[in-house]
Amino acid sequence: MSDVTPPVSSGEEFSLNDDRRVKTLSPGALVAKRFFRNKIAVVGLVMLIVMFVFSFIGGLISPYRQDEQFYHYENQQKEFAAATINKDFRYVNAEGQDFSSLLQAKFILAEGKGADSFEVKDVTYSITKEGEDLYTIYDGSTLLAYASKDIVNPSGDMSFDVKLAALKAYVAGESSFSAEGDDYSIDDAGQITSSAGDAGYITRLVVSSAQSGVKISKEFAEAVSVMIDSGNDEMDFTDADGEEQHYKVSYDASAMVYSIKQGKETYVYDSYAKPSSKHWLGTDTNGMDMLTRLMYGGRVSLIIGFIVVIIETVLGVILGGISGYFGGWIDNLIMRIVDIFYCIPSLPLIIILGAAMDGMRLDPQIRMLYLMLILGFLGWPGIARMVRGQILSLREQEFMTAAEATGVSVRRRIFRHLIPNVIPQLIVICTMSLGSTIITEATLSFLGLGVKFPFASWGNIINDVNNAFVMTHYWFVWIPAGICLLVAVLGFNFVGDGLRDAFDPRMKR
Repeated sequence: MSDVTPPVSSGEEFSLNDDRRVKTLSPGALVAKRFFRNKIAVVGLVMLIVMFVFSFIGGLISPYRQDEQFYHYENQQKEFAAATINKDFRYVNAEGQDFSSLLQAKFILAEGKGADSFEVKDVTYSITKEGEDLYTIYDGSTLLAYASKDIVNPSGDMSFDVKLAALKAYVAGESSFSAEGDDYSIDDAGQITSSAGDAGYITRLVVSSAQSGVKISKEFAEAVSVMIDSGNDEMDFTDADGEEQHYKVSYDASAMVYSIKQGKETYVYDSYAKPSSKHWLGTDTNGMDMLTRLMYGGRVSLIIGFIVVIIETVLGVILGGISGYFGGWIDNLIMRIVDIFYCIPSLPLIIILGAAMDGMRLDPQIRMLYLMLILGFLGWPGIARMVRGQILSLREQEFMTAAEATGVSVRRRIFRHLIPNVIPQLIVICTMSLGSTIITEATLSFLGLGVKFPFASWGNIINDVNNAFVMTHYWFVWIPAGICLLVAVLGFNFVGDGLRDAFDPRMKR
């Protein structure tokens, strides 16, 4: 029988106690294996992948920009003019005269009694009735003013004398009059004409424009008068440019005013448009595509979360590593700084800084940078304390004694030997912090203290829903942003829990 062991074939099966059956895994592979055995952690990882693809790739393939606004034409009723039927006397002062409110009150009392004069402070004023509802008031032989219920609407500058002569001719039923060397004609409708053309018109219907720079023509006033007299509430009128406009009139009984509104085709934001083939999630109050805003908003929220956590980690690792390694007065100093930061009321401070940035009217991009720096600067103490605690236990172990004995520099001992041993805990705490940072940014943006228009974030998208009507009628504006926040934060929390159990299997229940 031969003592030579036959060669082992590739298909040979090994016994259970054969060392060749043992498959050695690296620490990283072991962590990955434990992580992917955790179903909840895998679900969280899938959720994060979906959110990253949605935010970063979706924004690239979207046909719209995050600040692109959409418009449509809409027939809007805009306030054009107001009309009142004059039932009271109106007073027009003669050149250089002042017919005060006291004199007007005394005139009303005298006119009501049918008197031809009234007295004020031992001065007697005479009243002359020129016609129906037209009076002139004199101080001796000096004409002070006239009082009339009819109003002269001049098309240009018209002097007091011409207005008074026109009213006298109108109430007397005359067809012409002369004033200041010019001849005028007047018809039964009150239209005043001179050799130069239309000079004005007389009416009791006072139509005043609601828009500056717009003059009300006699024809329009007459059309309004006919509409009111006939009891209609709508009319069509062709203006001087030949364009036909549609008007609606409504009566305000409390103010005794007719409100005249003009219907105009107006180019307006396509606000709160419902989901359609063009806009899958509709539009917001500014007429922007909601799906595109969600994509870019996710990009902003995730970037802010990562940068804030990086700032926190860098500060926390450096200060925590120095504190834990050196101990003594350095440790006491850094820990007292940590205690001070824990005592800072973060939210009131951020509100104050947000108000200050509003007052300075900072560029939204600069403001976003400041927001990341502020959140990162306020969030490092927790990481510093965790790193310090880990290093306090690691620095007394044998490998650190060996590193010190071989003359390795302090910087190298901390950052090449101690910090790498803290990385598993850092990965877990940073992953868990990402979710809370995104929630913090969303809260600040919702309060108007974070990311500003035109940049989108999930927080300021929800901020647009600031009244109950929008919240109940336009679900597509805020529910998708809330779902994105929920999915992203849950994903980070699930992954953080999975990493914690993978790095330290003893924590798994």
